[in-house]
Amino acid sequence: MNPQRSRTSGDAHAIGDDLASSLRRAGSRQQRGELRADVPGGWFRCAELLEQPTLFAGWRARLSAWLTENHGAAPERTAAGYVMSWYLHVPAYAGALLLHHERRVPSLKPEHLAFGLGEDRPHPAGIAVLGEAFYCLPTDPGSARPEATVVRDERALAAVLRAQFIAHAARFVRAYAPGTRLGRRMLWAAATDALDNSLWWAGRQGGTPEAEGAGVADAALVLDARYRPLTSASKLRTTVDDEGHRVWERRRESCCFSYLLPGEAECEECPRTCQR
Repeated sequence: MNPQRSRTSGDAHAIGDDLASSLRRAGSRQQRGELRADVPGGWFRCAELLEQPTLFAGWRARLSAWLTENHGAAPERTAAGYVMSWYLHVPAYAGALLLHHERRVPSLKPEHLAFGLGEDRPHPAGIAVLGEAFYCLPTDPGSARPEATVVRDERALAAVLRAQFIAHAARFVRAYAPGTRLGRRMLWAAATDALDNSLWWAGRQGGTPEAEGAGVADAALVLDARYRPLTSASKLRTTVDDEGHRVWERRRESCCFSYLLPGEAECEECPRTCQR
C-alpha cells in the first residue's frame, strides 16, 4: 500500500465533505451510542488512560460496584474482562462505522479518540473522533481536501483500518496487561473480537439481511486472514436457527468471564466451550 497525500484544487474546503460531516451521517445510522467530534466534560481521552493505567483501576472499581449491586458479586477477572472488551470496541467501532457507511478511515490514534461512560452501567455510551484527517478512496467527494489521504482501492483502505487498530490495540495491551490477571494472548483475542464484531454490527444495524451481509463483507475484507498479533481471521459464518432460517453467527476468540457471576453459565459462543 502506498497512500499519497491528495493535492488541493482551488478551495478544497469548499469541495465535498469533511470528517465531521461523515461522523454526523454515520452516527445517525447506528444505535449503540453517541458519535461526535468534540469531548464533553467528564469523558475519558484514550491517550490519558494509556498514559495513566491507574485510571483503568478506577474504571474497574466503578464496574465492580455495579456488578455487585446487580449480580451480587464482582469477580476480578469479570471486571477486567468487561473493561478490556469495552475499551477495545472504542477504536474498533469508530473505525468500522466510518468504513462501512462512508468508505473513510479516521485517525484511530489514542490521542484522537475519547469516550464517555453510561450513567448507570459504566460502559462506553459515546465516542468522540477528534481531528480532521481521514483516509479515503479516489472517488470520495472530499478527496481533494488537504486533510484527506487517498488510497488506491477498498483493499488498501481496509489495510489502513486494520493497521491503525492494531497500533492502538498494541498500546492498550502494554498499558492494561500489568494491572490484570489477563494474559497478552487473551488481550489480543479480545482485540480480534472487537474489530470483527464492530464491522459486523455496523452492517447489522441496518436492519435487513442485505445490510448485515454488507457488514459481514467488510469483516471479510479487513480480516481476510490472520494478521498477527490478532488471533484469527474473521470468524463470521452462517448457521441455521431453530426456525430453520439461515443466520450469521460468530464464535468469540476471547472470554468475557461472565460465567464467573452467580447463576451465570458460559456464553453460547464462548471459546471455552465451542469447538475451534
